[in-house]
Amino acid sequence: METNITKLRRRILDVAYRDGMGHIPSALSILDIVWTLYDEIMTPDDRFILSKGHGVMALYAVLEEKGLLDWSKKLMGHPKRCGAILASTGSLGHGLPIAVGLAKAKKIRGEPGRVFCVVGDGECNEGTTWECAMIAAHHNLDNLIVFIDQNHTSDRALNTGSLSAKFQAFGWASYDQIGHKDFDMYIFDRPTAIVLLNTKGNGVPFMQDPSWHNRKMTKEEYEKAIS
Repeated sequence: METNITKLRRRILDVAYRDGMGHIPSALSILDIVWTLYDEIMTPDDRFILSKGHGVMALYAVLEEKGLLDWSKKLMGHPKRCGAILASTGSLGHGLPIAVGLAKAKKIRGEPGRVFCVVGDGECNEGTTWECAMIAAHHNLDNLIVFIDQNHTSDRALNTGSLSAKFQAFGWASYDQIGHKDFDMYIFDRPTAIVLLNTKGNGVPFMQDPSWHNRKMTKEEYEKAIS
């Protein structure tokens, strides 16, 4: 019997081939955590921001599975604010500032719930990430939980080293978590950064090559991926 992740991975491949979409490996890299958040962790009071816009097909697949989105027609290659998608993102470093704002607004209004945000490790090269880290720590946004998809493909541009250590230096709780497995989430009294040690293109071995970042599949490649 297909697991939920296998079913969603197949859906991503089917629609990516149907619509000629790229950035497939980015979606496969974050699929497990997006599904886990929507299926096991988030409550109706929680909010989700996908800052790693290149991975939007993972979000589309999960929202469709939950009955929150119609993916029968071609959708954009980055999140566009509408319905269950709260923010238009994709430019590196744009989603985390929105998540910080949402978390602070919840504090001001005394609203329940948390704000979850998925960030790519390439975004951790951006100044906005660390400005947000300082602001979140200053305001003690313990309702903010950020997942960093550290699949190391951005190391070719700039090796960020230990992201957990960096977030800790900015006053956050932070720890590493092996990706693509059952997830452990710990609760802290300050903003939390969970660094997911993921594999880009997870589940489709030939897409783990960096050259696949924004490639579109041929018919032969689609059939190989599905097999």
